[in-house]
Amino acid sequence: MRDSIPEADYVAALIADLESALPLVWGRKISSVFFGGGTPSLLSGPALDTLLTAIRTLLPIQPDAEITLEANPGTVEADKFAAFRDAGINRISLGIQSFNPLHLKALGRIHDEREARRAIEIAATHFDNFNLDLMYGLPGQTPEQALSDLETALSFAPPHLSCYQLTLEANTVFAAAPPVLPDHDTCADMQDAIESRLASGTNSAGYTHYETSAFAQAGRQCRHNLNYWTFGDYLGIGAGAHGKLTLHDRVLRQMRWKQPKQYLAKISEASPLQEEFSVDTADLPFEFMMNALRLNQGFAAPLFAARTALPLIHIESTLRQAEQDGLIERRPGHIAPTDHGRRFLNRLLEMFLVERR
Repeated sequence: MRDSIPEADYVAALIADLESALPLVWGRKISSVFFGGGTPSLLSGPALDTLLTAIRTLLPIQPDAEITLEANPGTVEADKFAAFRDAGINRISLGIQSFNPLHLKALGRIHDEREARRAIEIAATHFDNFNLDLMYGLPGQTPEQALSDLETALSFAPPHLSCYQLTLEANTVFAAAPPVLPDHDTCADMQDAIESRLASGTNSAGYTHYETSAFAQAGRQCRHNLNYWTFGDYLGIGAGAHGKLTLHDRVLRQMRWKQPKQYLAKISEASPLQEEFSVDTADLPFEFMMNALRLNQGFAAPLFAARTALPLIHIESTLRQAEQDGLIERRPGHIAPTDHGRRFLNRLLEMFLVERR
């Protein structure tokens, strides 16, 4: 269990955390539950059943809710996955990253290619809805190798694929000793090749590229992701969990204590939050666009006011400039990034930072 914490203690802490947060989410209908971050698949089937039973008791979970669990291939066991399914999990997300042993070693992954393939086979046996995470732009990787990973993944016909470029995050081993990564042009070639392959006529699975890094078969878009990218609300419980909640007078962001032992100690003190703050009104346009413009089809224009409580006219000058620059396209009641805007998304998003000055 996490950081040598007894499983029962951690599950009890999660339930206590949820109970303390109920006043902020009371009455809301829940359409998705996502067990992510770290290694939630280390939980036993009975522990997950206990947790999901508590969630269903405390919150109005919709009958067709998407309930996802992230798993690392090295932690996958057939009996455990069967127990997860029995507990109510109906979608699995596997952190494959690569099938190449050299690249898996460079990433410090605990699984090898054989375990990755076995994990997918087990997932497909127990779940008709699953996602495979792949990375490109890995140390020493070529476009041909990135496509080879994709072809291997496609051989399992996953309903959903996440293909994203490796980025060096602060306070990580890679950030402290950065590896040599493919240059920008090579990574762009990998991205083009992946998108072209998934959109080609030879791809009988019929994926839709619906978000910057996400591809799905018809009806298999991740609800959790769609809610996130449309600047929807989500409650995060557990060590290091983040949440974003819209209240009647503000947008609230929360972060739980990161270290599991510290988190449990704070739960016992009825103080699970390490940080909580209201998003400044001036920051809302950027925060909204940072999410919504990742969606290839863009968003309905009224959604901006619904999520930020600001009129769209508030950012009209920036929208007009972005349109003139060929970064977005506008049609009645809808705003979407162009192909050029998706390719230069950071540049597009930076334009909305001006709105907060």
